[in-house]
Amino acid sequence: MKGHTRRDLLRLACCSAAGASLVSGLSKFGLVSALAQGATDYKALVCIFMFGGNDSNNMLVPTDSRYTQYLQTRSVLALPQAELLPLQINGQSTYGMHPNIAELQGFFNNQKSLAVLANVGTLVQPTTQAAYRAFRNLPENLFSHSDQQNQWQSAQLSGIPVSGWAGKVADNVQTFNASAMFPPILSISGNPVFCTGISTRPFSMDPGRPPGLEGFDSSAASQARYTATQQLLTFDSGLSMVQAANSVTGHAVQFATVLSDALKNISPLQTVFPGDYLGQQLKQVAQVIAAQSALGVKRQIFFCSIGGFDTHADQLPQQVQLLSSVSKGMSSFYQATQELGVANNVTSFTLSEFSRTMEPGSNGGSDHAWGSHQFILGGAVKGNAIYGTFPTLALGGPDDADQNGRWIPTTALDQYAATLATWFGVSTANLGSIFPNLANFPASNLGFMG
Repeated sequence: MKGHTRRDLLRLACCSAAGASLVSGLSKFGLVSALAQGATDYKALVCIFMFGGNDSNNMLVPTDSRYTQYLQTRSVLALPQAELLPLQINGQSTYGMHPNIAELQGFFNNQKSLAVLANVGTLVQPTTQAAYRAFRNLPENLFSHSDQQNQWQSAQLSGIPVSGWAGKVADNVQTFNASAMFPPILSISGNPVFCTGISTRPFSMDPGRPPGLEGFDSSAASQARYTATQQLLTFDSGLSMVQAANSVTGHAVQFATVLSDALKNISPLQTVFPGDYLGQQLKQVAQVIAAQSALGVKRQIFFCSIGGFDTHADQLPQQVQLLSSVSKGMSSFYQATQELGVANNVTSFTLSEFSRTMEPGSNGGSDHAWGSHQFILGGAVKGNAIYGTFPTLALGGPDDADQNGRWIPTTALDQYAATLATWFGVSTANLGSIFPNLANFPASNLGFMG
């Protein structure tokens, strides 16, 4: 436990207690101010985290004269130019998408609701090749899965984070949820630091499973056991850590009941979702959004994820399945928001701890890298555009951290997340308290949100 504070221990103890109590849900909860004035509009952010480090070099590929350099550098990992899905921007096509994300290509070209942010990553300040090689003001432990996952989720680029940027965003928009009966953040994929704020704690659940205590039914004996369980959770043991855990678990039961009741009253979605894990997570998110009025929430943040992107071998066949899952899942989710009439109010976006080297490794794979390309999809997105600066695809070139094609990001995570947070309702004055390095960059809003 070295390096963890007393607050960390309490937080971890609360998580363990909630799981041990058969709660299909709340990891850490938070209450919003009951005195704040609410808002009439609704907005939601939906994060899709691609664990393992997605090789975005094959997700967005230049199809103009730069393709020759791409082909030479990528070697056995290069995608044939004829198979790339062309992106049309102002009547011209200079980029293509991976052939297995046709759904996202359609949103980019036709509905113009998809944007791509190029070469974004964790940065303390704008960084040159010379600064990188002199080890000046860099994020800690670059190219480490766990460290970079934490940094992408927290915007804290050193040390062990105890809160995430989404949780802090929720802290800052509490006034919108004054009448909420349910926490503003819901994770459909574990208990990531991304969702934990200073005062906000998320609810968590598994896709397709009813929230709340399991093993109870409507019989008298079962209801008696349920009542006894609730009484145990309110028993004063005199031990602070036990009391904290019991309080969290007790509120988990309460919020699970609220959510369960709300979900019972929504109409079934007509949109068909993929049957894979990501598709079912996004279906669950859509169902909760359908119940947002009953929950009293005006601002919601959701966390979903898909793993398997650590492609050190057999990358080409693995990416076919992985990127297809992302594309189909995001497509179905966007269609569901259209069905619910909230497409302009809901924005989904991707994160991944890093991209992968442009230069292939052994066994048809690639190594950990740095800057990556990300997708943003929604009715409020200023789509049909590529934001940021695409890197120069030369090994050892001006954008390469070394000699393998580890692109030095030209846009910071702080800028990416702050743009989403601003659309969500965080004031410009409060952005610095969430994104500590934002002031080091020339723009806090990248312009991809309407």
